[in-house]
Amino acid sequence: MEKQVVATKNAPGAVGPYVQATKLENIIYCSGQLGINPAEGKLAATVEEQAHCSMKNLGAILREAGSDYSKILKTTIFLTNMDDFATVNEVYQSYFDGQYPARSCVQVAKLPLGGLVEVECVAFL
Repeated sequence: MEKQVVATKNAPGAVGPYVQATKLENIIYCSGQLGINPAEGKLAATVEEQAHCSMKNLGAILREAGSDYSKILKTTIFLTNMDDFATVNEVYQSYFDGQYPARSCVQVAKLPLGGLVEVECVAFL
């Protein structure tokens, strides 16, 4: 049993010493995705736009690994302002067909690059 690195050019590269995701057998562990627009290489302007970018980046990584949103088991959302909870929830739910994964959402003091939201997940193939 050996872990495999998952990498795609359709999502931003890591901003530190980590990879976009790792896969072990049929489980994928996706690193936290900031709201970076991969076409521009920079953070989107608003928390709503960043939330969409975070989710789209996760989707690109999941597709590269052979999975998709419907196979997400658990997500964690990191917010720099819990007042953005409702806005991020609205964006987040639009990526699922009503079959939501388990989830945690926490407020953090700061995110890399000044991000407003970051989303990570664990999914299966």
